Order: sequence, then C-alpha cells, then structure tokens
Amino acid sequence: MVDYSTAPQNKILCVDMKSFYASCSAVIYGLDPMQCYLVVAGNHDRQGSVVLAASPRVKKEFGIKTGSRLFEIPNDPRIQVVEPKMATYLRISTEISRVFNRYVPKEAIHTYSVDESFIKVDGAIHLWGDAYTIAQKIKSDIEREFQLPCAVGIGPNMLMAKLCLDLDAKKKGVEEWTYEDVPTKLWSVSPLREMWGIGRRVEKTLNGMGIFTVGQLARYDLEKLEKKFGIMGNQLYYHAWGIDLSELGAPIVEGQISFGKSQILLRDYKEEEEIKHVILEMCEEVARRARMHRKVGRTISLGIGYSQDELGGGFYRSRTITQPTNVTMELYRVCLELFYEHYNGKTVRQISLALGNIVDDKELQLDLFDMDAYKKRDLGYVVDSIRSRFGAGSLLRAVSYTAAGTAKHRATLVGGHKM
Repeated sequence: MVDYSTAPQNKILCVDMKSFYASCSAVIYGLDPMQCYLVVAGNHDRQGSVVLAASPRVKKEFGIKTGSRLFEIPNDPRIQVVEPKMATYLRISTEISRVFNRYVPKEAIHTYSVDESFIKVDGAIHLWGDAYTIAQKIKSDIEREFQLPCAVGIGPNMLMAKLCLDLDAKKKGVEEWTYEDVPTKLWSVSPLREMWGIGRRVEKTLNGMGIFTVGQLARYDLEKLEKKFGIMGNQLYYHAWGIDLSELGAPIVEGQISFGKSQILLRDYKEEEEIKHVILEMCEEVARRARMHRKVGRTISLGIGYSQDELGGGFYRSRTITQPTNVTMELYRVCLELFYEHYNGKTVRQISLALGNIVDDKELQLDLFDMDAYKKRDLGYVVDSIRSRFGAGSLLRAVSYTAAGTAKHRATLVGGHKM
C-alpha cells in the first residue's frame, strides 16, 4: 500500500480543447463544432497529405482522425475539407490562456500544448468557489466567448488531472478524481497504453511480465520494476497509484525529456546526398531546440522510414556518446554513422531525429584533439540569436537552398503548415 498522507494534495485542472484545429475552423466557417462534418488537412493537391484534425462527428461516424490520410476521407458531400490556419489557431490559444488568467495568476498556468493546459487553482478557491466550480466557470467562458467545446479533468496533481481528463472528463465535460478513486477508476484501465505515459513498447514489455492492467502494475514488485526499467520502473509503479511529485510546469515524467523532430518528406528521396541534406537540416533544428533550453544530450537517435513503394519499413537506431553536446555538426556526425551502418539504399519518405539523455549545458570537458570545442558551442548560440531577431529563414545552411532542402520552405510556415 502507498501512503497518501505525504502525497501532493493540490487542486490542478487539466483543460483540453476538443478537436481544437477542427473546432476553430468550424467556428471560422460559421459551423457548429460538435455537429458539423469538417476535416483539416494540409496540401490538398497530395492525396497522401496528413489529416491534422477532424470534428467529433467525422471521428465517430467515419473513423477519420488525426494522422489519417486525405485519400482515406470518404466521398461524402457532408464532409468539408479545409486548409489549416495555424496563425489563427495560435492566436485563439493565446486568448484562451487569458481566460485562465482571470481566475489565477500566470505563474499558476502551464501551457502543455496549443490545445491543453494545466491550472493550479489552490489559491483561487476562496475567491471563485471549489475546483469543480472554477472548472465549470472556465468551460462556460470558453464556450460562450469562443463557441469552442472543451473538457476539464481535476486532480490532486498533474498526472491525476491528466488521467481524469483522458479517461473520464472527455466523456462528461468536467470530472474530478481523488486518490480514493484510484482503485475503482484507474486500476481497471486496459490495455496499458490507454494510460498517459505508457507507449506501445513499454506496454509490450509489461505484458511480457504478465502485467495487463494498471491495477496489476500497482501491485507488482517495485524492485523488479526498477531492475527492469531503472528509474522509469519507479515512476511506472507510483503513477499506477496516482502519485506524481512534479511541480506545475515540470515534465510529468521526470528524466524523460528529449528534443526531437520528425518530418514526412514532400516527395520520395532516392539520392544519398539529398537524404543527408535533410538530416543536416534536422540536426540544426534539434540542436537549436536543445540550446534554447540550455541543455545538451548524450544519446542521438536517427529514424528512417521507407516509401510505400518500397513496401514501407525502415530503421530507428541510437548511439550514446561520451561528451554531451548540442552542436549541430556533432549530431550530424553521429547521425551519418548510424545512416551508413543501417541504410540499405531504399527510397526514403520519413526522417526522425532525437537528442536524449539530457543534462544542463553548464560545463565542457576539455579535449586535446578538439581545441575549438568552446568556439563550436558558442557559435550555435550566436546563430540562434540572429535567427531569433531576424527570423528562422534569415540564416540557413547552403544545403537548404538545394532541391533537397526543406528548411527554406518550412521557415515560411507556422507549426509546419500555412499561416
């Protein structure tokens, strides 16, 4: 049994905007987000374009969801396919955050994504009522002022609020979970991937250990979990009991931070040099994100997905280096090693890259064989400052101006799509 007396006893709201992109577009076109048949997709000239969002009725009646392809959308006259308006979506998201700010200070708001936020309301209860009342007020304000639907999960910590949202509140509108609800509402969850924080790979490993429900995970031997998963085993165990010690704004799963980028290419890439050009651009972006947070990483991962014409497939491999880095060319060097070791010459359509095993960028170990290491590290920050001031497209590598480059085009987009 877990002792809840020392666990966080906060009042955290997790607010989720239902089918946010599709709902925003529906309102823009004068439609009811909950009743219309609307799909948001990128380039309409390509049947392989990815669906970014679908209204609830399209999801329910046609099975079309985020990640579906344009060619999968039925030829039904009721379904309206529109292009994304990313700048508008971001502006609306900012305005919704101002609604939260009416009830709590900015320090009590953590924007988790463009359509999801955590709000700590402990200090506002004496002004507005209990957490459930505040959640209802926020939901009502958003629906009245923006005509957008949302759901709110409430819990004593960030994890419980998120689980309550995903597993309960999305069906009911507003719902609250306490630690007393864990055995009846959380432990029955199966398959395990339905619990936030457990992906298919971890689920498969847990299934191999005879664990198929969250309740079985909660009652499993903690030492065995730690031996199998390390610190993550400890987190899995306590999360199964609803325990989360993260502060508002901190990652829900501590130690699992990484910086990554993935893109589906606009066409098939067959030439090695072209593929390497895109990998270099992506190394630049991942390194920039790490520098933005003053972080460096030891583990570099490269994923290559082959074209459907090649019957799919691909590889995803990682390598851990001795000296943590956020230098673009160092990431690129390791990615090239992985590429040459595992690439089999097939046509490429998707590339992903990640920098993990993250630590703070505080010190640099001297290397007699690389006396310019400090200069390389500082150069990255200088380049970032120029781009921050003059725009992402103000300073690009030469490969971005080749036929293979994608960075020049992506610099004109918001969130990877047209404004």
